[in-house]
Amino acid sequence: MDQQQDNENTDSANAAPTVQQRIKQLSRRLLAGASTRAGALKSGAQSRLHGRPLPVKLALIALWSMAAGLMAILAWLLILIPFTPGIDDLEQVSRSRPTVILDAGGRPLGTFEKGLQERVKLSQVSPHVVEALISTEDHRFYQHHGVDFKRVAGALWASVKGDPQGGSTITQQLARNMFPQEIGRARSVNRKMKELITAIKIENTYSKTQILEAYLNTVPFLYNAYGIEMAARTYFGKPAQRLDVLESATLVGMLKGTHYYNPVANPERSLSRRNVVLGQMRKHGAFDDKRYAQLVKRPVRLRFARLPDRSGKDDHFTHHVRKWLLDWADENDYNLQLDGLVVRTTLDPELQAAAERAVRRQADILQAIADVEWANPNVPRSTATATYTSIRPNIDPFSYYWITNARALDAFVRESGAYRNAVEEGEEPAAALKRLKADRGFMNELKAAKSRLEAGFVAVDPATGEVKAWVGSRDFERDQYDHVAQAARQPGSTFKPFVYGAALERGIPPDQAYRDVVLEFKGDHGEVWKPTDMDGNSGRSMPMRDGLVFSKNTITAQVSQEVGIEPIVRLAQGLGIRQSRLEAVPSLALGTSPVTLLEMVSSYATIAALGEYHKPIFVRTIEDREGNVIADFGVSEPERAMSRESAEALIDMLRGVVTRGTGNGVRNRFGIRGDLAAKTGTSQNNQDGWFIMMHPNLVAGAWVGFNDNRVTIRSSYWGQGGHNAALVVGDFFRGAFDGGSLDAKATLPGWRAPEPRRYVVEEEPEEIFMDEAQEIVPEGGPEEIEVAPQPDFVDPPIEPLEVAPVPSAPPTGLL
Repeated sequence: MDQQQDNENTDSANAAPTVQQRIKQLSRRLLAGASTRAGALKSGAQSRLHGRPLPVKLALIALWSMAAGLMAILAWLLILIPFTPGIDDLEQVSRSRPTVILDAGGRPLGTFEKGLQERVKLSQVSPHVVEALISTEDHRFYQHHGVDFKRVAGALWASVKGDPQGGSTITQQLARNMFPQEIGRARSVNRKMKELITAIKIENTYSKTQILEAYLNTVPFLYNAYGIEMAARTYFGKPAQRLDVLESATLVGMLKGTHYYNPVANPERSLSRRNVVLGQMRKHGAFDDKRYAQLVKRPVRLRFARLPDRSGKDDHFTHHVRKWLLDWADENDYNLQLDGLVVRTTLDPELQAAAERAVRRQADILQAIADVEWANPNVPRSTATATYTSIRPNIDPFSYYWITNARALDAFVRESGAYRNAVEEGEEPAAALKRLKADRGFMNELKAAKSRLEAGFVAVDPATGEVKAWVGSRDFERDQYDHVAQAARQPGSTFKPFVYGAALERGIPPDQAYRDVVLEFKGDHGEVWKPTDMDGNSGRSMPMRDGLVFSKNTITAQVSQEVGIEPIVRLAQGLGIRQSRLEAVPSLALGTSPVTLLEMVSSYATIAALGEYHKPIFVRTIEDREGNVIADFGVSEPERAMSRESAEALIDMLRGVVTRGTGNGVRNRFGIRGDLAAKTGTSQNNQDGWFIMMHPNLVAGAWVGFNDNRVTIRSSYWGQGGHNAALVVGDFFRGAFDGGSLDAKATLPGWRAPEPRRYVVEEEPEEIFMDEAQEIVPEGGPEEIEVAPQPDFVDPPIEPLEVAPVPSAPPTGLL
């Protein structure tokens, strides 16, 4: 044992020292050596000074101090060299190009460009610009090697005399522009040292022409314009090559302070500064005194026009791609502003255009319906959208809602930022509420925001998972909250296919019969669940297929109880609900657990792909500046989430939703033909409307509702997903078919052509009006009053869990 321990100690002693140990050893040696040398120098200095006259001693001490200071500065510079940009960094910046985002057709969606910038060669820049720049900023530019020590000394002497001056050369300024983070802009000696070292590196790497070219292409000129070319176009409406001497002097004069000498906002200062630049040009031989006297008398003449942003107008899809790319670039060590990557997305331009038109057109119509329904006690009982759009110009939108929901309006005010700020600053809550409610502008803005109906839409290729269209809201600039990938809402009956899919996976056939009756289901803790249907219950037997086609809560509840909640959760997660957390409670079967639209459409795409899950893809490939593919996201293998047989059976059941169920109106209203399968969904009190439709080549879905779910569509008819979200999806598919983006003859598995019909009557649904006024009782009275006709098939209410005994009055529920 002792021998073994001795061997271990010996091995430990012979082990190679770690990096930290080596650094410590080296530090101790350096300190010891420095201490020894310092002692030797001190002894030597004392011996040299011994016996010398006092003036000589002082002179020697001063010389030695200066030498020590220079040595310290040299050592400081040597230490800073590794912490300044290297040659590779210089090469990268000199070749920098912004990353570009393209759609599937190769058209730009956006860039990571730093403002408006267009690089030009020095030969494409007016000689007047170069003369003005060198004369004003660095007249010894061609004599120094990055740092003008003569100018630095002059600047220091001027600062000592109380006249602070800058001593930076053009190369040093370029170093700051190229590496703002590495060098910084703080007024410190450390920054100046880094700037000096980087400038010397630049001079040793590039020619004077290249340095001038790089400088003129990177300097900022306000109004998002970077570089001399964009400055010339912004302020004078011409290319940099055609700038005259006055225009050149004006732009160069801005470099001393772009805001202070802005010729648009401060013309007098700009004129004065321009004349200073002209004076410097005369001083250094650009022209004579006579020419100078003529030039300084002329006014500053601009042709100012802000140039349109070429980086692309962001929408929700591009914004989502940008956020994802930032994370990807960090993980893979790429600079999106410099590396010139080409990001090819999956977005189909024709389908995206059809989606944007559908959302804009149908959301405007649905907004008109909501405005009219909530404008007066009397509500039009109509299934025609034209009725509401014709009334809309003559009503005060939502006026009746605000009268009958005074408490909700007070809650909205208390939740506003203005109210919170007022209370935090010491104002009494009651006084703040009263003051804000008296502020007409504030209240109008608040009411408009709360009563604005929103929508989201996304379309996915089931064969690949590629996102083909994405509209996150009605207007990105007005509402940047993404209702595709960000908003999680209750899916209502669009969740039911997961219940029936789990039943099929268990071996329950589509034609197995269930009684259409209201049953009570007891939970593990004694709670009772009693789901009902809005259109009543027949008491007759019904095949499981029809339970999905007609969206029967009673049938769905029985199927879920037979299958079990856990298998339903597992199937839903396998199909595509992989971001949102699903609550494993009985009411989950009827869509009570919030999910995103992207998850739902992705899940339906998995069903359409016969049970093979493809992760949603929105970036197909990323290429470097030479066109080499450095990342390919379209090559992953699909995951089997559901058997092919069960998927085919489920598709056939969902096909019935369009032909004879809750989604049958989409064909007649939009004239859509072909093999389609779909599902409608509506959540509690019409808070959320959903519609998802499957085509062999595309699965698309829409959500419609209000950002604040305390505001809803008033009538049960228009509050249904089959009558609001279905309008968006139907409009989109009509545009996709008409534009040739989708093949109307393509079929899903199991398609059986219908028997020929002898005649088809298709016309706008009949308008029905109320025989007499129907009033909605203000707060404190009944919460729901039926004000619209019930369609043949609607998504029925979903009943929440209740504690036994069950009350006699039917509870409200999810639709």
